[in-house]
Amino acid sequence: MSRTLSRGEAPSAHGGAGVRELVPVLGAVLLLYFVVPVAVLVVTYSPTALATSLTDAYVVDAAVTSLVAALCSTAIAVAFGLPLAYWLSQNSGPLATAALGAVVLPLVLPPVVSGMLLLTVVGPGGLGGLTDLALTRSLLGVVAAQTFVASPFFVVTAKAAFDGIDAHLEEASRSLGRNWTETMRSVTIPLAKPGILAGLVLTFARAMGEFGATMMLAYYPRTLPVQIWASFISDGLDAALPVAVVLLSVALGTLLVVRALRATPWR
Repeated sequence: MSRTLSRGEAPSAHGGAGVRELVPVLGAVLLLYFVVPVAVLVVTYSPTALATSLTDAYVVDAAVTSLVAALCSTAIAVAFGLPLAYWLSQNSGPLATAALGAVVLPLVLPPVVSGMLLLTVVGPGGLGGLTDLALTRSLLGVVAAQTFVASPFFVVTAKAAFDGIDAHLEEASRSLGRNWTETMRSVTIPLAKPGILAGLVLTFARAMGEFGATMMLAYYPRTLPVQIWASFISDGLDAALPVAVVLLSVALGTLLVVRALRATPWR
């Protein structure tokens, strides 16, 4: 018969030993699934051949388009997203909750659906038909698509950075005679700076990697993800690989920068 454990008596560890040993094994399987494709890329393909392909005109053009558009969309995200993130951090009413839901919505929408929604607004039947601005099949359309999909990353990350600031520090600054602007410049922004920079880097990386909304709204000029798709469809994996290497480099660089900032947003 089983006996009841007396107070202070530890349960036997034998029952959970097997499960405990299985936990790292299961985690290692998923980790390998993340690492193996990158390792195969490094081992299988010649670095010299890849380096030569990176100078091809279609790769350079796509990289320039992606870089310019991502920088523009990131700048827009910072200019408009920083005030929004601060306001969301300072308010918790129904209006702020609804606004936060609107910010998060592009994060959960499939990118292709985001592109369709943008087409209804800025396409030929929307604002694009009422103005002289070429919002589709143009660099401006690329920026619009990237901003819609990527800027929520900045707002959410910056809001988390503002949420982590002790409100007493801002109150102490104002009690010393500093106005709101001076407090923001000398206390709030410096304290939130690591999180803001992390959000900026993540937003830039997400804009560089945006595919679905960009393809729907502005197939030309081609960005790196759109060029990957076009090259793969027309000439196969070998033609798409050099473009993918550029994006892989951006992704790895993003991880290094976020790590250097010591502001990993998932903690």
